[in-house]
Amino acid sequence: MKKIAIIGSGFSALSSACYLAKAGNEVTIYEKNSEIGGRARRYQRDGFTFDIGPTWYWMPDVFEKFFGDFGKHPKDYYTLEKLDPGYEVYFGTNDSLKISGKIEEIVELFEREEKGAGDKLRAFLKQASENYDIAVKDIVYRPGVSPLELITPQTITRLHLLLTNIQSQIRKKIKSEKLRKILEFPVLFLGAKPNNTPALYNFMNWADFGLGTWHPKDGMYSVVLGIQKLAEELGVKFETNANVEQIILENGTATGLRIRGNQLPADIILSGADYHHTESLLDIKYRQYSEDYWSRRTFAPSSLLFYVGFDKKLMNVSHHTLFFDADFEAHAVSIYDSPEWPTNPLFYASFASLTDDFFAPEGKEAATFLIPLAPDLVDNEEARQKYFDIILTRLETLTGQDLKKSILFSKSYCVNDFKEDYNSYKGNAYGLANILTQTAFLRPRIKSKKVKNLFFTGQLTVPGPGVPPALISGKIASESIMKTL
Repeated sequence: MKKIAIIGSGFSALSSACYLAKAGNEVTIYEKNSEIGGRARRYQRDGFTFDIGPTWYWMPDVFEKFFGDFGKHPKDYYTLEKLDPGYEVYFGTNDSLKISGKIEEIVELFEREEKGAGDKLRAFLKQASENYDIAVKDIVYRPGVSPLELITPQTITRLHLLLTNIQSQIRKKIKSEKLRKILEFPVLFLGAKPNNTPALYNFMNWADFGLGTWHPKDGMYSVVLGIQKLAEELGVKFETNANVEQIILENGTATGLRIRGNQLPADIILSGADYHHTESLLDIKYRQYSEDYWSRRTFAPSSLLFYVGFDKKLMNVSHHTLFFDADFEAHAVSIYDSPEWPTNPLFYASFASLTDDFFAPEGKEAATFLIPLAPDLVDNEEARQKYFDIILTRLETLTGQDLKKSILFSKSYCVNDFKEDYNSYKGNAYGLANILTQTAFLRPRIKSKKVKNLFFTGQLTVPGPGVPPALISGKIASESIMKTL
């Protein structure tokens, strides 16, 4: 039995802990905040509940596979409901499309919007489904140590999909701007622009239309609690309010952590915390990646979020609602090309209390709003209030209802909070973007090449950003550790 210390308690750390404990190790998770979950924590106020971070439950097969590795099922720990519609997209005032939870109804929607688009969607989804089987059921579970991991009989025939991008692939087939936006939207979960994301990643469209959008009862934090329960059943211990001050080394080998001035010995250190921050806990000579390296990476966006309690039920919105009534390209430029606050932002809203009474008192509504932003913007209360007014005004106009006077309270969360709560590099929310030059073996290593017995997991390593990839990253890291042991 080895003593393993894990820094952080996000999905990747929780996943790793379960696998390592199952293998017979003594595992302890150290979390700097007062509650576990990392970015997937929960905010509660005046009878309202909000998922602070992730609100989408996609790729249910990845969760099934995770729990299945322990002889369990998600239903043993939380209850799932498939949403129908999965989500709604606004393009203008009283102009929206609802994306059904059934493929045939989505095909019919595409055909109504553009003659011939239904058959094109079927062909597109066939390829996306095949790519999903290749990527998500195989490639993403590989450790990211060699380019040869990407070479299989299936991927060789799809090399062209790495050399073209999703946007060009979609726009060759579909002329309707509305349908284009709907098809390009899922890759935003990968943290990159559609014109900079390899077409192989169209498997996200299968995750969307083929597998559907689900809701865990009581929210995404119920998934965190479910995995925590599994971890505790396996013997994992948790310590909160345990900020790691230093990774202790002896002759280039990680031997423990310094927390609250105390040295805690460990045979293995695994960090699920921010990669850049974790390496700052080491002397410079032991850091694998320089400040210049990090400054040259393409990061996924940060976010400006608002958690809002309304004193009435809202109309003309769905559980997940996207507002694409603004120019996506202009917003993308403000995130990736010329970092600045966007002039006219796209935004997303979660109205979970439409589906689940747990989120708000009877007759009231809990709403989470998200605006994607460039990391490291100047974040202050003036900017936050400005954008809150912008999106609330647009929400009122687009949905035809008065809302501002019905606000009971609002709480904002932005770049400074990501830095403070998660030690997030430049306040990013989603880690490194999944562009071609940051895919697989081109991402930061799971296993440190400079410090023996130090490992990493999470959205800055393989396979990338998102909750399902985080679970996978945890498994990859645990396998690397067990191979070392």
